[in-house]
Amino acid sequence: MSAYVRAFQALTSVRALRPDEAAQVLADLRKEYGVELADALGKHATEQYEPKPSDTRAEDRRKRRAYGAVMRAANLARQIAASPFQSTIPPQSTNRSTS
Repeated sequence: MSAYVRAFQALTSVRALRPDEAAQVLADLRKEYGVELADALGKHATEQYEPKPSDTRAEDRRKRRAYGAVMRAANLARQIAASPFQSTIPPQSTNRSTS
């Protein structure tokens, strides 16, 4: 089941999520979004900067530089999405004063 489906089900269910469950759903959603973003950037770079037989050497170099820049951004998005950082909610105090 995708992170999007789990997030939607969590938002529309009757039972509220515990803070740790909500943090895990958000972390999974972040990871899935990062992978999808990186894949889309890679596909775009391949389509946009594919060399053509009619390209001059200068155009070919420009396209390779642009392709490399987009792929570095895609790899950075993939790396950030896979980072071990977890969104956590700080524990709530159980004995709060109302005054």
